[in-house]
Amino acid sequence: MSLQMISTVSNSSLLQPGFSLLNFDGHVFFFGQKGWPKRSCPTGVFLLDIKQNELKMKPAFFSKDSCYLPPLRYPALCTLRSDAKADEYQYIIHGGKTPNNDLSDKIYFMSLVSKASKKMTFQCIEKDLGGDVPEARYGHTINVVHSRGKSMSVLFGGRSYTPLAQRTTEKWNSVVDCLPSVFLIDFEFGCCTSYILPELQDGLSFHVSVARDDTIYILGGHSLQNNTRSPNLYKLKIDLPLGSPAVTCTILPGGVSVSSAIVTQISDTEFVLVGGYHSDNQKRLVCNTIVLEDSKIEIVESVSPEWTPDIKHCRTWFGCDMGKGSVLLGIPGANKQLSPDANYFYILRCKGADEDKEEELITQICSQTSSEDPGDSTPFEDSEEFCFSAEANSFDIDDADTYNEDDEEDESETGYWITCCASCNIDINTWVPFYSTELNKPAMILCSSGAGHWVHAQCMDLSETMLLRLSEANVKYFCNKHIDLNKGLQTPQKAMCLKKQPMKPLRKKKTMKLSPSMKKSFLRRLFE
Repeated sequence: MSLQMISTVSNSSLLQPGFSLLNFDGHVFFFGQKGWPKRSCPTGVFLLDIKQNELKMKPAFFSKDSCYLPPLRYPALCTLRSDAKADEYQYIIHGGKTPNNDLSDKIYFMSLVSKASKKMTFQCIEKDLGGDVPEARYGHTINVVHSRGKSMSVLFGGRSYTPLAQRTTEKWNSVVDCLPSVFLIDFEFGCCTSYILPELQDGLSFHVSVARDDTIYILGGHSLQNNTRSPNLYKLKIDLPLGSPAVTCTILPGGVSVSSAIVTQISDTEFVLVGGYHSDNQKRLVCNTIVLEDSKIEIVESVSPEWTPDIKHCRTWFGCDMGKGSVLLGIPGANKQLSPDANYFYILRCKGADEDKEEELITQICSQTSSEDPGDSTPFEDSEEFCFSAEANSFDIDDADTYNEDDEEDESETGYWITCCASCNIDINTWVPFYSTELNKPAMILCSSGAGHWVHAQCMDLSETMLLRLSEANVKYFCNKHIDLNKGLQTPQKAMCLKKQPMKPLRKKKTMKLSPSMKKSFLRRLFE
């Protein structure tokens, strides 16, 4: 094994725990960035161009008939071939977390349809399923098995949010283990069936699964309910006769108690198990070789690489299988307080130099990598090409259009977990819903002062009635800090002069003229 460090200087914040790597014909693609994609790479899929000690990220494109694929972290991912020996394949992507911490229950098929020197084009299709459809989850695995000339996908494990009926104010955003059901998915007919096996008692997440022919081996994983890392080794055998499938499970000795480990394949029958955790605060620096032959599995300890002091002393690490016996590893940077998203990256090559050649990957691999992080939704920078190199002037001529942070819009204030004001007390680790319309993120409202900025409705002491009224009405809102300033800058309205109505002239009273006879009659009556 050999360990090579990649020189990283800036913009490495895009690669955070939970990302995935896809290998198409020896080309490695990155998927699952932290934060929503921006205009320079709306697909969120990048080609990793690694030369010497330099890593560049070039945007990939989707065909016109592709569906939208959000950046999903901690999804289940594996390759799908028409049969075990087929050359062409596509990737299956299920579940995962979106940048808003919403969980996905969708399943996507991703294939490479066009490959040019400077443009890689993918086709992404969303598949609809019927029957026992798996709930939204993350930290699970999916594999493909082949039996009697037929193929099916097998999904197992993962975590999901507590069901709505069981949520409380204190534990609104808490997660639980998914039920330990085994899902068989037939993509040809679009149906899914779940199986409950007595050998699988506890839910598992961030485990490792390796499939060959009609058998899947599951090892490691973490159970939230018991807070344990299972030492069991499970063998799932799937038989696909003409009738109903048969699923059996056997518990084998010789398992590995580990979570968030990474598996990479070095030959048709050999795999290497790297990384992971013995416990919440103890990394696993031991490597193992997994050999699959004749429906048997053998796990032996192998020679570990010469870990650097930074890797040995860091508390957390993460990474993903690059394919062809290589693993991309990341550790937190030294200046975590100054730059919370700075990471260092290494490439671990598990093959010898003479073995590093193109090989067909017949066996399906699926492993969940990385420990969980708070998962805030702060958007991250992207560009036409990200460069992770100490030498900024070492580009080729066609690489001249490099990333410049000043060219991008500053979207650092558009996340849900920002500090919106001096008295802001919204924390992703302690926040609970305050309004009835909130689910897993706080309600926000746009302040119209200047260029505009977002604030938390709860920090502005807005009642739910007022919040709904402001969201429905077409009026400008100003936060507590800018409301007085806005009033002072307003031009006083011109006072309207009131016109006084002219008084009506008094009318003269009309006098009645009396005739002499009437006068006499009036005087006679007056003195009688």
